[in-house]
Amino acid sequence: MEPSFLSQPVKIAIVGRPNVGKSSLFNRLCGARISICHEEEGVTRDRIYGKTDFFGRELFLIDTGGISKNGVPFAQEVKEQALLATEEADVIVLVVDSRSGVVHSDEEVVRLLRRSEKRMVLAVNKIDDPSHEHRIDEFYSLGIADIVGVSALQNRGIEELLECALTGLPTKPLEPKKAPQEISIAILGRSNVGKSTLLNSFLQQNRSLVSDAYATTRDPIRAAISVENTMFSFVDTAGIRRKKAQKSPVEKFADIRTQKVLEQADLCLFLIDSTRGMTTEEKKIASLIEASGKGCILLCNKWDLVTGFRQEHCLRALREEVPFFSHVPVHFLSAKMQTDFSAIFRSIFLVEKNAQVRITTGALNRFLTKALEKTPPPRVQGKQLKIYYLTQASTKPTRFIFFLNRLDLLKRTYAKYLVNQLRKEYPLAGIPLEFKYKTRKAAPSKESS
Repeated sequence: MEPSFLSQPVKIAIVGRPNVGKSSLFNRLCGARISICHEEEGVTRDRIYGKTDFFGRELFLIDTGGISKNGVPFAQEVKEQALLATEEADVIVLVVDSRSGVVHSDEEVVRLLRRSEKRMVLAVNKIDDPSHEHRIDEFYSLGIADIVGVSALQNRGIEELLECALTGLPTKPLEPKKAPQEISIAILGRSNVGKSTLLNSFLQQNRSLVSDAYATTRDPIRAAISVENTMFSFVDTAGIRRKKAQKSPVEKFADIRTQKVLEQADLCLFLIDSTRGMTTEEKKIASLIEASGKGCILLCNKWDLVTGFRQEHCLRALREEVPFFSHVPVHFLSAKMQTDFSAIFRSIFLVEKNAQVRITTGALNRFLTKALEKTPPPRVQGKQLKIYYLTQASTKPTRFIFFLNRLDLLKRTYAKYLVNQLRKEYPLAGIPLEFKYKTRKAAPSKESS
C-alpha cells in the first residue's frame, strides 16, 4: 500500500500534432474551460498552464500548440513553445487521434520528443466508446510502452492516464504546513444513545443540550477541538429515525440535515446503546453509512450499565449480526462517565489515514494473480470468466474497478470471494470499499509493438 501525501507538484506537458484534442484533454484534466477548443488548426500557440490534483498530489498541466510542418503560420514558434514545455515537464503526455490512426506527423513528433529523454505516455484520444478500443492497437507501432485510451469529450480513461503518467515519478515531500489538519466528524445514531453527551465530554463543556426527551437535538451542533496539531470538527446530529416514524416537518428537516452532515463529513462516529445492542433501525443506519462511502468508528455507549457480558462476547455478536460492518473499529465506553477517549482519537487518525490510501495498480494486480491462482473462477455453461486487471479508481469513497470479459460469468459468490481476499490483503479498517465491474477486451500483447 502506498498512502498519498503532500509532495512537490508534478509538471505534465501535453503535446502532439494539431487537432488531436490536446486542449480538450487539458480542460478535462483541469476541470475548467481554460484553453480554447476549436476545429481550426493552430488555435493554441503559447504554453497554457493549469493546476489540478490527483489523489492529493498537486499537478501542473501545460497545454501546447500543435507541432506541425513549417508551412503553417507560427509553426516554428509553436514548436519552440512545445519543446520548452517538455524541458520543464517531469513527464510528457503525447496525444494522438484514434479516428485518423497513425499518421506521418505523429511519427515526426515522437522522433522530436525522444531527444528530451523524458518519459512519455501516449494518450490515444477519442476512444468515446468501449467498441473503439481496438483502435489503440495501431499506435503500438510508435514504440511507446505506456499507452492509455482516453476520451476527453466523454471523460473516459482520465484517471488511468494520470495514474500511468505518475507511475515511477519520485515524490518530493513538501515542508509541513503550519495550519493544522482538520478532520470533519459526524456523530450519528438514533435518538437517546448519547450523541450529545459524547460531544460535551469531548469538549469538556455543555456545548450540546442533553435530555431524556426524545429527539432533543434537531439542528446540527458544530464544535472543534485540537489534538496533536489536528483540528477535530465534530457535528452532533439529530437522531436518525425511520421515515414512517417522522411525525412532523421538523423531524423530516432534521433528518435531511443529518444526511447532509454525513455527505460533508470525512468520517463518522456511530453510537449505539450497549444495553440494547444493534437494533433493526441501527442496522439500517449502518447500511446508510456504508453506502455513503464514509469511514466509520462504532461506539458502544453506556457500557457502564452493562453487567454479565464481556466485551469480546458483545463484539463477536456485533460481527455476526452486521457482517458487512466487520471492518469497522469498535470501542466500548461511557460518554457520561467521560471514559478515556485516547483510543477513539487513535482510531480516528487511523481511519482518516486509511481513507487516503492509494494502492497502485501493480500491487492490486499482483494480489489479483494470487487470488485467481488460489481459487480460479468457476466455469458457467462451459464459459470461463477472465479478469484482466484491477485498479483503484478513487479515494473517499475508496472505489475499485475490475475489468473482465463478461459480467454474466461473474457469480455473486466469486465476487464475494474476491472482496474478502482483498480485505485480507489490505485491511483498511473503518473504510467501506466500493466495487465496480466493467467489461473490456484483453489488452494487446506488447510484442505487437
